[in-house]
Amino acid sequence: MSTLTRERRAQIRARERQPWAGEYRRYDLVKEFLAALGVMALLTVVLAAVFGSPDKHAITLADWARNAPNDFVVTAVAELDGTSGTATYGAPYTNDPTAGQKLGPLPLQRWGGVREPVDTAQDFVLGPLSTVTGDTTLTSALREYKAASADQQTAWGTAYGDALDKAPDNDPGKVANGDFGPVPVLVLRLLDLARSGGLDGQLLSSGGFYQTNYAKPLLFLADGSYLQDQARTEHLGGDQWGMMNETGRYPGQAWLWLYTFWYQIPPFTISHNADALVWALMMVLSALLVLLPFIPGLRSIPRLTRVDALIWRQHYRAQR
Repeated sequence: MSTLTRERRAQIRARERQPWAGEYRRYDLVKEFLAALGVMALLTVVLAAVFGSPDKHAITLADWARNAPNDFVVTAVAELDGTSGTATYGAPYTNDPTAGQKLGPLPLQRWGGVREPVDTAQDFVLGPLSTVTGDTTLTSALREYKAASADQQTAWGTAYGDALDKAPDNDPGKVANGDFGPVPVLVLRLLDLARSGGLDGQLLSSGGFYQTNYAKPLLFLADGSYLQDQARTEHLGGDQWGMMNETGRYPGQAWLWLYTFWYQIPPFTISHNADALVWALMMVLSALLVLLPFIPGLRSIPRLTRVDALIWRQHYRAQR
């Protein structure tokens, strides 16, 4: 074995000492770089013009309250009586043992636990209103609401929510008379606070110098229909293919195309566990990509398709 190895090495060294007998081709690196740069720049401009993603400013609670006040009031009532999407979402916001997405029998969402606890009535409505001073009507309404039992609070909120649903355009000014307790005063004062921009500051307060936790204002905003309406206008709905810029004018999340693709086809389009199912599928696909060199059959695709022969066709032609 060692003799063959020495002979092989001797042959390689002898071959290396021989002059090159193959073909020479002139190669201008600068010229190729400039050509590639020009082509990529042109493609970038054309594709950005055709498929460019929108560059929208962040939507605030003040924008919502000013542009869609009726939707804001309806959502505030749902936060107050605990029927909003956030209040019934489960982990990581609320401790609801029946809520959460599953992967088969595995309750993936509940495994993480409540890591961002949210009390929608206190955090979104009562807490911010308690910071308002100089409003005796509001102070009296807060005192009356907090003194009532939980069943009474739920009854007031449910009654007012039903009345808003029946009012034209959900307009609080057109609600029929009923036993709503202090709920109308609370939600209308919250609307005033949001219009002034004060509610954004209240929900962003995290106790630190830098306010970087946008979870609560985003959850409150997402419970209404205003955010969804704005998204669908820009073709960014869950059943649409649009993608938003991450920051400023940088390209959108084009790398998400495969992830969002699955939401457009059954069974993911009709499943209540679509997020968990898509996540599991993407984990499987990612594992296949990482393990590709070790999977028999898949790892042989380049050799069987002879892609290398197409790429290096001039070299193989010269060798023949």
